[in-house]
Amino acid sequence: MELLPVTDADDRRLDDYRALTDTALRSLSEPSGGLYIAESTKVIARAVAAGHRPRSLLVQERRVDDIREIVGDLDVPVYVVPDEIAEAVTGFAVHRGTIASMHRPELPSVHDVIDGASLVLILENIGDHTNVGAAFRAAAGLGADAVLVSPGGADPLYRRSVRVSMGTVFQVPWTRITDWESAIADLHAAGFDIAALALRDDAVTLDAYAADRPSRVALVMGSEGDGLSREAMDGADTVVTIPMSGGVDSLNVASAAAVALWSMKA
Repeated sequence: MELLPVTDADDRRLDDYRALTDTALRSLSEPSGGLYIAESTKVIARAVAAGHRPRSLLVQERRVDDIREIVGDLDVPVYVVPDEIAEAVTGFAVHRGTIASMHRPELPSVHDVIDGASLVLILENIGDHTNVGAAFRAAAGLGADAVLVSPGGADPLYRRSVRVSMGTVFQVPWTRITDWESAIADLHAAGFDIAALALRDDAVTLDAYAADRPSRVALVMGSEGDGLSREAMDGADTVVTIPMSGGVDSLNVASAAAVALWSMKA
């Protein structure tokens, strides 16, 4: 790596890091420039370990030694900046001291991602980046082999999603569904039972489904407000519900994903 001190917030070499506030980034989804932002040494380490390539790093002086252990052998510029320059460029206080601009990898096909998998999590139109990140963390920690994200869902490589996931978006194989019907066909051809998590009178309770679970299961979680679309419900083989009490009818989508995934391995 090449250490390059930078003391001017207007230095064009730092353009990848400008205006990274959530408000500025929320309108960007999988940008055409092919980059994403990884924040903190732990997250960057997981990205690099997964084979992702940094374009550059913006590092506060106190974090140089930490980042040297992660990217020391890579041919990548490391811009070393004072704290006030980091904040002026990004638009927020960089508490963890390290940000990387990463090359966005090409996504695999649905067929390739589910090949060999026995438990898949599908996120349909989950628009909240925090929920996406939390769902990926649950997937990594509770044994999902892959995650599929619908066309209208939030970007798993969005800065907040990556941070909330603690970098587990780099551990679990995932891809973006481009055509829902084709994805359903791929899952059925591979022998998956597609279980839609939803409230419906004819739904099977999660504990009953888990007690006699098929060998290959794809759990479909719907959006925070509207739940699963008609298209997703029509493509499901089984409708499953989590029994609730206390007058509460459902859980946050990331919490529901964690409960459902845990039940599949219990």
